[in-house]
Amino acid sequence: MDIKETTGSVHLAPKSSESLEDNKLLNQRPTRSQMLQSDSWRVLRITSEFVEGFDSLADVYPAVSIFGSARTELADRYYDAAVKTAELLARAGFAIITGGGPGIMEAANKGARQGGGLSVGCNIELPFEQEINRYVDRAMTFRYFFVRKTMFVKYSEAFITFPGGFGTLDELFGALTLIQTKKISNFPVILYGSEYWGGLIDWMRERLLTENKINQEDVDSIYISDDPVHVRDIILRYRRMSVGEETEGVDAAQSPTEPLKD
Repeated sequence: MDIKETTGSVHLAPKSSESLEDNKLLNQRPTRSQMLQSDSWRVLRITSEFVEGFDSLADVYPAVSIFGSARTELADRYYDAAVKTAELLARAGFAIITGGGPGIMEAANKGARQGGGLSVGCNIELPFEQEINRYVDRAMTFRYFFVRKTMFVKYSEAFITFPGGFGTLDELFGALTLIQTKKISNFPVILYGSEYWGGLIDWMRERLLTENKINQEDVDSIYISDDPVHVRDIILRYRRMSVGEETEGVDAAQSPTEPLKD
């Protein structure tokens, strides 16, 4: 895993799909002899990637992870909203962790820097060229998606999910599964953009909840917001609860589509 302190854009050369480590792990079917020789060493490489990630992020606390589409353009309203949200959180004392790429990730890293907070980018090796955005202060590049996802959860106190595609949905549902199975607690998941996410929440209620695939608590663990200040306040209140501060008037189980009561 590559770890960099950066003050500008970092270009990573593309790799062929066959040369990616997670591709080798998931797709190669070696002979038993080859497996005995190669997979044991791969386990050590995976272990070293975890160790390097833990060491690099040990001082990143408290932090919030922000996800969203790499295809979001500068003129998009969600880009500006991500900048404002990250800036408010940085001013409140949070580091900001993203995937380190363009779009919403760039916007969040930009907001973190504007707010005087630590701006972290956890990139991933891909079969096409990627660029670590110029607003990242501490950059890491992972070989394995599952190692990278562990870092997002381990060092964050909340997930903010802006409009995005498969990668964004993967992070979202991964966090919701960990909350549902009680692997993590006091961990707000906030969907930014009611217009974008409202249909998904409606489907969860009308299909998953009605058909008893999930319960009401699972739905109530998700917040929807269209206001960066509201997002910051949700996270601050969870933070205060987690450190034992008084939070008069806070109802963590309140309907996620309604603002928190003051």
